[in-house]
Amino acid sequence: MEATGTDEVEKIKSKFMSAWHNMKYSWVLKTKTYFSRNSPVFLLGKCYHFKTDESGELSTDGSNFDKINMEISGNVEEFRKDFISRIWLTYREEFPQIKGSALTTDCGWGCTLRTGQMLLAQGLVLHFLGRAWVWPDALDIDNSDSESWTANTVKKLTASFEASLTAEREPKILSNHHQGTLKRNCDDSEMRNEVYHRKIISWFGDSPLAAFGLHQLIEYGKKSGKIAGDWYGPAVVAHILRKAVEEARDPELQGVTVYVAQDCTVYSSDVIDRQCSFMDSGKADTKAVIILVPVRLGGERTNMDYVEFVKGILSLEYCVGIIGGKPKQSYYFAGFQDDSLIYMDPHYCQSFVDVSIKDFPLESFHCPSPKKMSFKKMDPSCTIGFYCRTVQDFEKASEEITKMLKSSSKEKYPLFTFVKGHSRDYDFASSPLREENDLFSEDEKKRLKRFSTEEFVLL
Repeated sequence: MEATGTDEVEKIKSKFMSAWHNMKYSWVLKTKTYFSRNSPVFLLGKCYHFKTDESGELSTDGSNFDKINMEISGNVEEFRKDFISRIWLTYREEFPQIKGSALTTDCGWGCTLRTGQMLLAQGLVLHFLGRAWVWPDALDIDNSDSESWTANTVKKLTASFEASLTAEREPKILSNHHQGTLKRNCDDSEMRNEVYHRKIISWFGDSPLAAFGLHQLIEYGKKSGKIAGDWYGPAVVAHILRKAVEEARDPELQGVTVYVAQDCTVYSSDVIDRQCSFMDSGKADTKAVIILVPVRLGGERTNMDYVEFVKGILSLEYCVGIIGGKPKQSYYFAGFQDDSLIYMDPHYCQSFVDVSIKDFPLESFHCPSPKKMSFKKMDPSCTIGFYCRTVQDFEKASEEITKMLKSSSKEKYPLFTFVKGHSRDYDFASSPLREENDLFSEDEKKRLKRFSTEEFVLL
């Protein structure tokens, strides 16, 4: 009887906390983000210039784009289109209950899992669509200066007003993507891209069956001692993502693998072994690899000596971003200007979207406006990600990054290293014969436990 009573109390407590977080993270006041006209802007390896003869700043909040000087508006729009095309994964509410808990939202605790999802999503975008791809309907996304209603309230208001909306207004309610598709004569390449665009997003859906959805990631997190509602650090999330990709059964994902650096060391032979491992299709092609490197950029605070290196990393086209943040909040870092990082923020609660439905709405998976944060506010714990399509690409990347590490390091030891050969404890390659409880090796479990106690607390 006592156990039953305790369970009921936990369920009530969980529902109360979910309701509080839904309100807290759905009431958002958006602030404009300003960019300098005189400095280049880097976004995942691409460089944009907003330079004019005039000095000053410009806002990249969507509502102001039509006011920007025509001399630079083209480049600004290209930047905005590129940024919006990145996949944005945020807190969600009202999704199917997480196994072993009463939770139907990740508000307040799932931000690092969301930033990890965004990094992996960018890796998959590079793999299936390429860095040059942009969502054709990116600039159609509405961006209001502020939002002061919860997602539920917005839905109710929208429903109540639908009956009185004019015919002129109605087309805007329909999916912008759907309307755009009707207006364009899509060629085969564009249609293929849109299929993969939707497929990638569907892999991150908030349902138990989605390969990289929150439900699956939490299941893999249990192997490292984490449960739903816990806070996850960047290093733990890196290992969870690796397991999720290893265990993914979609044939499309058999050509991708994930490698996580061990103790700030990337063992080249281990990476190449993963790339050359047996593919279910029986083809001799090598796998693409997403390399994740958990690092610490200082002690309690970020060492500013590492700033130039972080900038260098985000200037590489094969960089898939950084799982990081500032103390108590996790962000997905995707670029920079001067001494400010450009990021996507998962701390915005949106309603559950059923990605199993044909032509599900895409708008909530794309962020309408970038945010900026000073490097000085960056928490030292983070995970850096790279994508390499072939072994040759990996070898070239390792050489380029090694040079960057040496030139940027003012200390005796670089932030991380590439080493030829195999790691001493290389015994945790995925195997279909492994027991479920052995998904992480003992060394990995110890490493994950250490990381979880060292990293910052996320809210």
